Amino acid sequence: MKLEIYADVLCPWCYIGKRRLTAALAQHSGRARVEVAWRSYELAPEAERTPGPTAAEAMAEWWGEQAPARVEQIRSLGAAEGLELNLHLARPVNTFDAHRLVKLAADRDRADEMMELLLHAYHTEGLNVADVQVLRRLGDQAGLDGDEVRAVLAGDGYADEVRADRRRAAEHGVTGVPSLVVDGRPPVPGVQPVADLYRLLEHGLAALDGSG
Repeated sequence: MKLEIYADVLCPWCYIGKRRLTAALAQHSGRARVEVAWRSYELAPEAERTPGPTAAEAMAEWWGEQAPARVEQIRSLGAAEGLELNLHLARPVNTFDAHRLVKLAADRDRADEMMELLLHAYHTEGLNVADVQVLRRLGDQAGLDGDEVRAVLAGDGYADEVRADRRRAAEHGVTGVPSLVVDGRPPVPGVQPVADLYRLLEHGLAALDGSG
């Protein structure tokens, strides 16, 4: 079963969804039959590489008086999953290079580790995930070859793959993140209770076996 996860590093819901999906997969006996593929979905493709206002400040512009309650909701839901989501530290930036680094990691079977490090760096530590030095360090922590990481970041490696994910998202009807696509079916929200994600895996594997 192929499970595609459309996500962006800037999205706190993607971090929450990732943690819940990890829990659902860990509980499922068919985990070895699930191929997880991280798909790039840039929330702010026109963003600069230099950090500006914090995520919390941006949310205040979007939601006005409702912003503090929404920020607290995200923080609380993250805490319930063992995550520290610091929207007052995280500053949105361009994530194109971060997505390229995930593509390299996927070719080395390290995509999940790479996404975890990027999400933690941005949402918990408030690091600039568009900064080459930060990305090099995170790539090293993910177990990637340093020379390969430098070569990718210095050139345009995996750029076509990230752009292809944009087209793939449109073809699948993905309009937001996190979104899950199981074996090419219509996308479903990526933030669901662990029990519901477990059932999603059950149904997907059952369909694969011809019993769903």
